[in-house]
Amino acid sequence: MRTVTATASTAALAVGLMRGAIARAERSTVDASWERAASMSQRRSYVAAAELGRRIYAAGGMVGETGRPLGTVSRYDPRLDAWETLAPLPEPTRAAAAAAFRGRIVVAGGTTAEGNVTSVVALDPGTNRWRRLAPLPEPRFNHELVAAGGRLFALGGFHEGREKRDVFVYEPTRGRWRSGTPLPRPAHAFGAVAFRGDLWVVGGRRGERVLREVWILDPRTERWRRGPVLPRPMELLGLAVHGDELHAVWESTYQVYDASTGAWHQGPRPGVTRHALSAFAVGGVLYTVGGCTTALRDSPVVERLALG
Repeated sequence: MRTVTATASTAALAVGLMRGAIARAERSTVDASWERAASMSQRRSYVAAAELGRRIYAAGGMVGETGRPLGTVSRYDPRLDAWETLAPLPEPTRAAAAAAFRGRIVVAGGTTAEGNVTSVVALDPGTNRWRRLAPLPEPRFNHELVAAGGRLFALGGFHEGREKRDVFVYEPTRGRWRSGTPLPRPAHAFGAVAFRGDLWVVGGRRGERVLREVWILDPRTERWRRGPVLPRPMELLGLAVHGDELHAVWESTYQVYDASTGAWHQGPRPGVTRHALSAFAVGGVLYTVGGCTTALRDSPVVERLALG
């Protein structure tokens, strides 16, 4: 497993934790199988991705063992099962975070050839042009960006050799970021989504530990509470919302949280196991995009699974 952080020992321990977790028995939920959708034009992982208007946008990322950042931006239309190339990022960037916000795709932070950055840029799909927004207060990568309650939340991440607790909140009426309520514990490489009116943070990494933690933020009060812990530790995961369900995918692990039962259960194993991928539920279908395989090769693969 490869992660954009610091040490080889971190990756080795993550593999060990994963293997131990996989040995635990779980029940199967649905008799369903993944199938291939149209691949991206370029293999890449650590992409900043978001869904807007039932189409998936993938910006930047990295390719190769050197971790070379990419400026490529592309859009996937599930109805056509086809990708198109859009205007590139203003600067090639990997391990940034993205969210759909006010009809635009916002990409924040990440790592460029010059190092970790505070840059925030927004793509207008109608004009296919990028413009700059107020930068983050501090550089971040392996963080998450979520739109909730009419604001943007930039959560956690990694900088200067350690995980961060900071939460930065973008107030569109003021056009600037402010400090929000920090994460209960520092973390990076987690998944985060808006779900049932709250903001959910799932899994991630802290030091040498891959996490099972789930934290929930009420965007109105900006107070955190504990959520239902994962059955297995997960990091660099794809996380998607489908109705009252959360779908979390990481390598061979696919967990589904059902809000009606308050429990996680196992979904069908993906065909191509990847970390540092993105996941979206569009039109009743779960899509997993890009990532790095367990053979440590960046992938252009897109898989889909009918959710029913």
